[in-house]
Amino acid sequence: MKKSVNIKDVANYAGVSPSTVSRVISNDERITEPTRQKVIHAMNILGYYPNVIARSLANRKTNTIGLIMPSFSDMLFINPFFPEALRGISSVLSENSYDILMSTNSKHKEELESIQKFIRGKRVDGIILMSSRVKDECIEFLKQSKFPFVVIGSSLEYNDINFVDNDNEKATYDITNYLIQKGCSNIALIAGSIDLVVTINRLSGYKKALQENDIQINNEYIVVGEFLEESGYISAKRLLSLENIPDAIIVADDIMALGVIKAIKEKNLKIPEDISIASFNNSILAKTSTPTLTSVDVNPLKLGMSAASILINSIDKNDKSKSLVVDYEIIFRDSTK
Repeated sequence: MKKSVNIKDVANYAGVSPSTVSRVISNDERITEPTRQKVIHAMNILGYYPNVIARSLANRKTNTIGLIMPSFSDMLFINPFFPEALRGISSVLSENSYDILMSTNSKHKEELESIQKFIRGKRVDGIILMSSRVKDECIEFLKQSKFPFVVIGSSLEYNDINFVDNDNEKATYDITNYLIQKGCSNIALIAGSIDLVVTINRLSGYKKALQENDIQINNEYIVVGEFLEESGYISAKRLLSLENIPDAIIVADDIMALGVIKAIKEKNLKIPEDISIASFNNSILAKTSTPTLTSVDVNPLKLGMSAASILINSIDKNDKSKSLVVDYEIIFRDSTK
C-alpha cells in the first residue's frame, strides 16, 4: 500500500521545518511569500492536500462566505422568506465557485460571536448578514475590522456599507394608503421586533400615511411581536379586545397573518367585510390561505442574489459601499375590501 504523506514528508521535500508547514497551513502572516509558495508546491507534488485547498492557500482565500442568520433562527425554516433568499444567495455563490458556511443563533449576542469566530479563524472571505438592527453591534464590528460584508436590510447609523433592501417605509405607506382609500380608518399594525430596522421603517411609513390623511395615530393599534403564527394570533386577540376594534390590520409577515385570520374567525367576524388584512412577503401562504391574502412581494430571491453579487465584487474587485433597493409589488387578493 502507498504510504500516506504527512507534514514531515512535506517539510523534507520543501526543505523547511514541520512547524513552518503548519504555519503555512494556518495562513500565518509571519511566513514569507517564497517560503509559503515552496511549501504549497510540495503539498501539491506529494498530494498532501487536495489541489483545491492548496490553491486556496496560494490565493489566501477560502472561497467560502459566512452567512449569519438572525437570532430568531428557530423560525427560519418555517418562514418562506429565508429559504427563498438563501436560494438566491446560493445560486450566485455557486456560479462564482464560493461555498456557504452558515451560522444559526438563538440569541442576538451569538451573531457577533459567530462573526468573530469566522474572521479570527480565517474561515471565510466575506459575510452576509440576513437582518439588521438599530445600533447593530455586528455591523459596527465588521466596519471596524474592515472585513467584506453585506447586509440584507439597511442601517440607520451608516450609509457607507454594502446593503440590499426594499423601501419598507414606502411599501407600508402605500398599503396603508390603499386601505384608507378603501374606506378603512381604524388601521392597526402588527409589526416585528422594535429593534429591527425593517420595523422602524415600516412603522414610519404607516404613521406617515395616517398623518397625511388626517387620521389620528392610536398607539393601541400598534403591536409588536415575533414572526410566528402564534405571535400574530396573540397580537390580533389583543386588538380585538379593544373597545373600538380595527377595521383593517397590516401584518409584518404572512405567517403572522395566519394567526390573525384565526383570531378574527374565532370572533365570528368576516374578512374583509368586517376587517381587512394586508401582510408582507407574498409567500405561498398568502396564495393558499382562506381568504387569500393581499401581500407585499419583497422579492427575497432577488434580495439574496443581489447581496451575494455585491459581496463577491467587494471581495474580488474591492468595490466599496454599494447599495441596492429592490422593487416591491403589492399583490391584491381577497383579504382586502
